[in-house]
Amino acid sequence: MTAGGARDRVAAAGLAIAASAAFYALYASAVWPWIALGWVGLVPFLRVLDRVRSLRGALAAGVAMAVAFELAVFGWFAWAIADYAGTSPLAPLLLLTAASPFLQPQFVAVALARTWFRRARPDARTAVALVSAATFIAAESVTPKLFGDTLGYPLSGSLWWRQAADLSGVPGLTFAMVAVNELAWAALRARAAGAHVARRAVAAPATCAIGVVALLSAYGAWRVAAFDARSGDTGVTVGLVQANLGHYDRMATEIGKYETVRTILDTHVALSAPLLARGDLDVLVWPETVYPTTFGKPKSEDGAAFDREIVDFVERAGIPLVFGAYDTDGAAEFNAAFVLAPVVGRTTGGGAAAARGDAAAMPAVAGIYRKATLFPLTEYVPAFLDAEWLRRRLPWLGTWSAGAGARVVSLPLRGGASVRAAPLICYDVLDPSLARAAAVAGAEVILTLSNDSWFAFGSGPALHLQGATFRSIETRRPQVRATNTGISAVIDAAGRPVARAAVDERATLVAVVRPARAVTTPVMRYGEWIVPVAWALVAASAGWAFRDRKFRAIEP
Repeated sequence: MTAGGARDRVAAAGLAIAASAAFYALYASAVWPWIALGWVGLVPFLRVLDRVRSLRGALAAGVAMAVAFELAVFGWFAWAIADYAGTSPLAPLLLLTAASPFLQPQFVAVALARTWFRRARPDARTAVALVSAATFIAAESVTPKLFGDTLGYPLSGSLWWRQAADLSGVPGLTFAMVAVNELAWAALRARAAGAHVARRAVAAPATCAIGVVALLSAYGAWRVAAFDARSGDTGVTVGLVQANLGHYDRMATEIGKYETVRTILDTHVALSAPLLARGDLDVLVWPETVYPTTFGKPKSEDGAAFDREIVDFVERAGIPLVFGAYDTDGAAEFNAAFVLAPVVGRTTGGGAAAARGDAAAMPAVAGIYRKATLFPLTEYVPAFLDAEWLRRRLPWLGTWSAGAGARVVSLPLRGGASVRAAPLICYDVLDPSLARAAAVAGAEVILTLSNDSWFAFGSGPALHLQGATFRSIETRRPQVRATNTGISAVIDAAGRPVARAAVDERATLVAVVRPARAVTTPVMRYGEWIVPVAWALVAASAGWAFRDRKFRAIEP
């Protein structure tokens, strides 16, 4: 091949990979009609892999796809980092580009595994779909994702397709999506081969691809109909406050720490007043770190006074308040959610326990949850990286410790009733195991508190909401999600937003939540079982391909 021909092939491959990345950038919006692109977005990339003749070429294609995908779908993250750290976006963008093969290793793994398998078994074209899907899931399972992201996430925008997440979790949807892409490419490839190819070579993969999507649609329609049939169940009326106040550190720099806390609390109390005036609320929810200091264990006289104000507010409101603050055990500090409940017959004034600053002894504290999943660097620094010189250079590095894990707290409601809730804080909602563990332990409602104000650019809030939506579908528990700057929402067990507040909007929400009692799903019972199945398929395909130890040349 001439040098000009080689350059043309590389250019064509680059354009095809860019096309796949562009398809998934549109698909990531999770809205129609772009959501349908997920089922065919990999086809240009798969076409490139079919023209690769060596593992070295496959590696290059996989790395190129990882970089293109990361920049197209998550390029906004570089600007979010720059805004948070107060730097130029150039350095975060370069870092994101360099880290792409590690952030999206599934594309590299699929390129290598698929090429190796086709060299070993060029006759087993149908099995390639399973090899690719299994390798994709297996690679994602061993590499931590910053946002828990996977190709199945944007299917949260489809009422029917997203319902199958209760069977095997979001990885099951990703498995189906990769397999359908492979089947679609197999049908197109056979069709392009011309009249000498048997008609069934086109019909078989096309029928299988359509069948997978049809099955997901049918299952989703059935599940939604089942939930709608139970829509008359007794519910709990919940009020949420989204004050659109963020970047508390910047506020503190501008107006001082005391005035920052004063402003935040006064704003939330004022916004809560119309909700409380309704007279039908069962619980009030404020966002993560809405009280940006320790609660119940004050660090100053001002802190003790603020603590008493919050307790008195709950007593006057007469309903439970769930809000985010800091907690400490004396040695470490935690990002925490507090559940405060009014005490019948107690007068306002905070009580002796509040004056002492002992949250555990406060009669109003019905439960405390400490955030279990911390975001790297901004919330915690791994021990091997934590050093004085690094903190001097990067003063925004986090100092929190992780909590013990999932917990269920009891929310006392008006009239003596109660509901068992699973608090989650921000990044927790991207860890499916926490919501599953809480649901198995008896949680009937998920309470998510989040601070998304550092997502100043891009689709961060929408991506966070997608993850939260799947936690409700996987556990079939409704969810109350309160954020400071959006997106706040009340989500039902089918993943539908019952109420929603947009990004950068000051708003209050009221919705009826219907607790799920004694509901169990396959993914709650068996976890994300598709992951070990994927590893078993990877092992089986490797054994089958390696059995005769002969590698054939890949046909053009």
